[in-house]
Amino acid sequence: MSSPSGQKPALKTAGSGQSRFQVTEVTELGPVTSGERTSGGTDGTTGTTGSKGSAGGEESKGRFSVVKFLDSGGIGTDASDVAQNGDTVRSTGSHRSSASGHTNISDTHSNTYYMRTFGHNTIDAVPNIDFYRQTEAPLGDKLIRPTLSELHDELDKEPLDEDGFPIGEESTLAEEAAAKEGTKEQAKGGTIKFGWVKGVLIRCMLNIWGVMLFIRMSWIVGQAGIGLTCVIILMATVVTTITGLSTSAIATNGFVRGGGAYYLISRSLGPEFGGSIGLIFAFANAVAVAMYVVGFAETVVEMLNDVDALMTDELNDVRIVGTLTVILLLGISVAGMEWEAKAQIVLLVILLAAIFNYFIGTVITMESKEPKGFFGYKAAIMMENMGPDFRDGETFFSMFAIFFPAATGILAGANISGDLTDPQSAIPKGTLLAILITGITYVAVTVSTGSCILRDATGDHNDTSSVSGLNCTDAACTLGYDFSICKEGGCKFGLMNDFQVMSLVSGFGPLITAGIFSATLSSALASLVSAPKVFQALCKDNIYPGLHVFAKGYGKNNEPLRGYVLTFCIGLAFILIAELNVIAPIISNFFLASYALINFSVFHASLANSPGWRPSFKYFNKWVSLAGAVLCCAVMFVVNWWAALMTNIIVLALYVYVSYKKPDVNWGSSTQALIYNHALTHCLLLTGVEDHVKNFRPQCLVMTGYPNARPALLHLVNAFTKNVGLMVCGHVRTVSRRPNFKEMSLDHARYQRWLLKNRIKAFYTPVFAEDLRHGAQYLLQATGLGRLKPNTLVMGFKNNWSDGEMKDVEMYINIIHDAFDLQHGVVIIRLQEGLDISHIQDPDELLSSHEKKDVGMKDVVVSVNMVGKDSEDSNSFPPSLITSAQNSPLILRETKRSAKPLSLTDQRLLEASQQFKKKQCKGTVDVWWLFDDGGLALLIPYLLTEKKKWKDCKIRLFIGGKINRIDHDRRAMAALLSKFRIDFSAIYVLGDINTKPKKHNVLSFEEMIEPYKLKEDDMEQDAAERLKAEEPWRISDNELELYRAKTNRQIRLNELLKEHSNSAKLIVMSMPLARKGTVSSALYMCWLETLSKDLPPILLVRGNHQSVLTFYS
Repeated sequence: MSSPSGQKPALKTAGSGQSRFQVTEVTELGPVTSGERTSGGTDGTTGTTGSKGSAGGEESKGRFSVVKFLDSGGIGTDASDVAQNGDTVRSTGSHRSSASGHTNISDTHSNTYYMRTFGHNTIDAVPNIDFYRQTEAPLGDKLIRPTLSELHDELDKEPLDEDGFPIGEESTLAEEAAAKEGTKEQAKGGTIKFGWVKGVLIRCMLNIWGVMLFIRMSWIVGQAGIGLTCVIILMATVVTTITGLSTSAIATNGFVRGGGAYYLISRSLGPEFGGSIGLIFAFANAVAVAMYVVGFAETVVEMLNDVDALMTDELNDVRIVGTLTVILLLGISVAGMEWEAKAQIVLLVILLAAIFNYFIGTVITMESKEPKGFFGYKAAIMMENMGPDFRDGETFFSMFAIFFPAATGILAGANISGDLTDPQSAIPKGTLLAILITGITYVAVTVSTGSCILRDATGDHNDTSSVSGLNCTDAACTLGYDFSICKEGGCKFGLMNDFQVMSLVSGFGPLITAGIFSATLSSALASLVSAPKVFQALCKDNIYPGLHVFAKGYGKNNEPLRGYVLTFCIGLAFILIAELNVIAPIISNFFLASYALINFSVFHASLANSPGWRPSFKYFNKWVSLAGAVLCCAVMFVVNWWAALMTNIIVLALYVYVSYKKPDVNWGSSTQALIYNHALTHCLLLTGVEDHVKNFRPQCLVMTGYPNARPALLHLVNAFTKNVGLMVCGHVRTVSRRPNFKEMSLDHARYQRWLLKNRIKAFYTPVFAEDLRHGAQYLLQATGLGRLKPNTLVMGFKNNWSDGEMKDVEMYINIIHDAFDLQHGVVIIRLQEGLDISHIQDPDELLSSHEKKDVGMKDVVVSVNMVGKDSEDSNSFPPSLITSAQNSPLILRETKRSAKPLSLTDQRLLEASQQFKKKQCKGTVDVWWLFDDGGLALLIPYLLTEKKKWKDCKIRLFIGGKINRIDHDRRAMAALLSKFRIDFSAIYVLGDINTKPKKHNVLSFEEMIEPYKLKEDDMEQDAAERLKAEEPWRISDNELELYRAKTNRQIRLNELLKEHSNSAKLIVMSMPLARKGTVSSALYMCWLETLSKDLPPILLVRGNHQSVLTFYS
């Protein structure tokens, strides 16, 4: 039955495991009123949300309710009119359901079809902004577009209930509806958001206009003069402007959430830089609260002192006033952002009134103020104050260091980015305009004070001058005053002596005091809000374990109340006990470090050239941003060198900590983009350079199957390839029907994470193939990129080859031949206990049902995923176990989990599988370099013994030779090793290598090969040839006789190995070669078995006979 009119199709969520798109009946719907529309659920049939705009009602006309696709096999020829390509329904007819369940279609074409919205009759979704939202989208609903599988895969048959919905769907739909209602209600609650004026411009201006404007600006003008002070202001403005441009670029490169400087830096440069700067930036803001409050308290205490109204003494009065002030500010902040914003506006009005009051006062001259140095705008005063007059050891850079903190505060708006209506627009406009306005204000104050006020004045009306104007040498003289006594010191007025000179100049003095209060309190309030917001964002990302408790927010604005309390405690502690004169330079440097990293972020992102770096703010340049970063670093050392050094040490320490912890986050940082760029560039550069023997590295394709199934194989190869060469874990998965590529993709991601988590530097590469040999051929040919491709195949020895089918042995040997054909070296690793632990249920490695294969699929190399403790799914699925013969192609069998203890054999296997993971105690690595394969058999043990785990093992070399030339051969080999610069502990020349093997060993070999003989002498020639064609692995008598000497050599070598190397930690042996097409697979396998049986761990190595060692420089 069709869905009711106006109802959108019911779609299953992606996580349900069933197809979200099912059609039973298709009914054309009539017009839908806006009141009946849902608010953009998961309507995959339209790709649009019904809650967007007034046109939604018109777009809903003629849409179809899609409940379940018709089975095309169960309807007549008209089915093609209903379902086209599995996902499109005809829109030109009315559809009715007959009693038989089939759909009858009568063509009732109308002109309304051409007026319908594009995409109304298909599951494929049209472009929609809601598809691109992140999971927790604050600005709208998160919709999920149809997946490729849902559009492309075959349809699953799913039973329907009596209402036409898939069984079990009702609860899901109800939950989705309830969730949507909750979202709507929360939206209706209305979080407080600010525009660019209230949220950014006002905050930045209040933070930049500090106490410095009223009580230090005039003194800096007196020291440096108007000219150099303007240069100082210009330099500071250049730094802040470049940083503002960089901030604007980052802020307009995508949606900005709360966290300010931390969010901008961490999302650009990654968690390492972001986490380190975020912590110190939040701390700096917290301590800055104390600084500003103490500045306010000191001013209040001075006023109390003037009227003799101190409560105790000056120090304790500062503490009392500071404590009461910070409690009041905390109350305003906790009351909510709206109250805090209102308080900021009041403070801005007072501050603007104080500034205008000063400028009005400069044009109102009073005779009573002249002895104190104020004469109004005079050209003589301006010219005299134009140049510098540094006193008391001050310099240009010391003046710059004092002024620069007054220019900071440009991130006050960005710090509350989460509370802005449109951060992408607000941050650039508000920040840059604030820098412009405050910069002009500072220049105007500089010029006005320098043009109105003398540097020195006595304040005495009687210090008039009788010298005529023509003979005067200073401005005071031309204005009728003689302040020459001030050169001896002791004067209390003028630019150089009176910090409160702006109060003297202003039209109403107390208003300047109110301005000082406003400047300090507004900056303290901005810092008290910024610190918790930044800290909350940092804690939400869980960069530092243990701080997540501060991530919780309260109320409709998600206020970080716990962060407010923490900031209050830090501020109060520094108000009561800190030496602020020491901590102040560190705070300035913390802010500068943030500015430097913001500038560097823009340079880094531009340099990485990532397609995702598309800021809508275009007025920036990567080289200008780099210059800004360098300038910020230079200013750090100019302001205070030891504070800059300490800041860099703290940032570096936090960076190292976060890098070591490796937080599990992926923000698409420019660091990732630059790594990709470098990797791609260097790979391309390598392709243009021919390989050279000096740069040879063993780049191994290791046939591990699932990486955690053969730990000994993985750890041993990792030991000599780590930080030296490439290692690829190859995995061939055979299929007897359609391969499950989605499952393989998930496995690929999971096992690559497993390798990274276990600090194994390797790549996991699975392939589907008809059999093991074809899969190995695919891997040998296609694995790698340019020069970064394997040159050595590493496999485990097939321990139980005699128990399986010989076609598997044929396949195994042919893989070795294929590797040699492709000019690869080959390494075979044998442990007597075996390598494959996948059939063992280890308590520390739980099975995951992700590895349960579909019917008809089997795993050749390893059949089960022994997932470690870190598996997110290890406890979520029913237990299953896949068993098979060890080290052979495996067949899936699901068995019950056994509670029996491990057998002795399996215990030994588990112990042996971990032996290469731990540090090797003192011993030897015995190298039997019998045949020159280019030096690979010598290079691998050398690389191995260079590693920390193997450094206590010494190399012993065994070579073949004649009994009468043992000393000569030993000296020749020692000379060669010396030229190769390879250390060794001893060289043994085996003079008896060609001696006949013991008789019982020969008999054992004969017994081994007996089942695999062709025995052509016992049958007709045609029958023998037919059998050989059917079973090419069989050993003919002719072949056996032809290679009798080589067979005896393998038996003899095994005897010598047991005699000389039975206690070695590892044996590296030249692997015997078998001529392709001449030596049968069974005979070759018997040689390898005979050579390596009953020995310590052994590597059979054969290079591709091209030199991998050289003694030339």
